Amino acid sequence: MALSTKLIMRQGQSLVMTPQLLQAIKLLQFSNLELTAFVQDELERNPLLERAEDTPDPRETMTNFDDRAEPVAAAAQDFNEASEAEWSSDAFATDRGALEASLGTELSNAFDDDRAATPGEYKESFDASGLSATSWTGSSGSSGDGEAANLEAYVAAETNLKDHLERQLAFATPDPVDRMIGQVLIDAIDDAGYLSDSVLDIAARLHTPVDRVERVLSIIHGFDPSGIGARDLAECLAIQLREKDRFDPAMKALVANLALVAKRDFAALRKICGVDEEDILDMLAEIKRLDPKPGRAFGGGSIQPLVPDVIVRPLPDGSWHVELNTDVLPRVLVNHSYATRITKAKSSEADRTFMSTCLQTANWLTKSLEQRARTILKVSSEIVRQQEAFFVQGVEHLRPLNLKTIAEAIGMHESTVSRVTSNKYMSTPRGLFELKYFFTASIASQDGGDAHSAESVRFRIRQMIDQESAAEILSDDAIVAKLKAANINIARRTVAKYRESLKIPSSVERRRAKA
Repeated sequence: MALSTKLIMRQGQSLVMTPQLLQAIKLLQFSNLELTAFVQDELERNPLLERAEDTPDPRETMTNFDDRAEPVAAAAQDFNEASEAEWSSDAFATDRGALEASLGTELSNAFDDDRAATPGEYKESFDASGLSATSWTGSSGSSGDGEAANLEAYVAAETNLKDHLERQLAFATPDPVDRMIGQVLIDAIDDAGYLSDSVLDIAARLHTPVDRVERVLSIIHGFDPSGIGARDLAECLAIQLREKDRFDPAMKALVANLALVAKRDFAALRKICGVDEEDILDMLAEIKRLDPKPGRAFGGGSIQPLVPDVIVRPLPDGSWHVELNTDVLPRVLVNHSYATRITKAKSSEADRTFMSTCLQTANWLTKSLEQRARTILKVSSEIVRQQEAFFVQGVEHLRPLNLKTIAEAIGMHESTVSRVTSNKYMSTPRGLFELKYFFTASIASQDGGDAHSAESVRFRIRQMIDQESAAEILSDDAIVAKLKAANINIARRTVAKYRESLKIPSSVERRRAKA
């Protein structure tokens, strides 16, 4: 059979994931902290982008692009002289067609306006704001706006656990080899204060006897805070008890059987430790006074509080007002005035190409940020509409909800809704919730009526167990019977799974604890 070469034309469709399209997708799933960091990087990289709050007051600020101050009126005059041909040229095209051609992607789902603004509209926008460019000045002693230097730069750094242990190691042993081994051990201690690597691995890595590593580790065990460098909870408690001179044989047996302590099997503990009931209760009280995580006093870094992306407030007429939290939305502007000056300055082709790329990227970013905000608001509003019973009556009335329901209601794809609800939080009169909290599985009702959400069933189980008395501890079967009486059809294994997810012990352990 002879092989031949043929030229065949085929027509097909494919999705081209350009960097700009990937950027727009990533913006949807960014948290407000990640979005702030991303926008800050773009501001540093793109000279045509600036923060809206950084735009100077036209009554107080002069433009300073070419190192000489000019009145705002002169800048506006230069802007007005830009010809229609300049603004519609390929180098600075901002209309939909040019952006699609340059970015290689479809913008029909992102842009609402197909028409490029005319120079007259740019001028109106320019005249309304007074100035669309920022004046950059600098000084060695203070910031450009005359504010005082940041005092936080002169505040002493907070001591962390690693530095605290290294200072003690310097006085603990004069041997440089032991200090080096101690440094490796300190590096292997996590934020909770436990040794995360095994002694055998550290000894093999340093090519030193295990006994010597153990000896240096025992020195670290004597450091402050007490219990530091332990390999497990039992060793951590034992170190602290030794320092208190309370690690007698009975206490040693108790620490060796922490699993029985967790189960509250006091009868077995009394038998193992050889003490009576009063002594075992005193020993357990002493164990509770110890610190199971000695490293947490120094912290593992700064804790960032959760800031809501959406705020929900009730209105007098009984409806709900849903709005975006503008404090976490970065506001950026495109500096068209600066782009016009570069065009008129007879710059080189390389400069014009660079500025064209920057202008297209800046326009794309501002459009993507606007689209992100609209999408978050649209999804959040639909969630509030679907879960109105939760906002009015509480968690027991949380409806079963999935991504498909929201996506069909607002005319978007499920993947878009999934990205929008990722790492986003909603502030409501009932507290702060992640958007994904409102999506729960459905549990059928006993009589075939409306289904119940899994979260509301968990709440009912928690409520039943909190209200049970010591004389009548509810088993999982009893909880199933009560739920079926409330028209909730659920299996026993599902109740056990929900109970374990709520970290509620079994009925046997609860009965022993309440006895």
